Amino acid sequence: MKPSDPNHPWARLAAGARRAATSDGGETAAPYGFSTRVVALAFAAKRPVASLFERFSLRALGVASLLALVSVAANYTFLTNWVGDDDSSLSGDDPVAVLFDES
Repeated sequence: MKPSDPNHPWARLAAGARRAATSDGGETAAPYGFSTRVVALAFAAKRPVASLFERFSLRALGVASLLALVSVAANYTFLTNWVGDDDSSLSGDDPVAVLFDES
C-alpha cells in the first residue's frame, strides 16, 4: 500500500525512519521521555469508532460465560450423582485413571 498523500502518517513515519538511519551500524537509544510522549499521544487520540476487538470482546465474554453456565446446569444432576456415589473412586490415587475407567 502506497499512500499518495505526503502528510499521511505512514508516509511521514517512513520518511523519518529513512532520515534517522545510522551509517555506523551501532545501536541507538530513544531519547529521554520518548516512550512517555508516544503513550501520551496514543491515549490523547480521539477515536470515534472503537476497534472490532473492543466492540465484540465483552459480548464474546458474555456468550462464553453463558455457555459455561448452561453446560454446568445441563450436567448438574450427573455431577451430583457422580460425586455423591459411595463407591465413587474420587478418593483413589489416580484421578485420570478413574476418568478413563468410567468412560
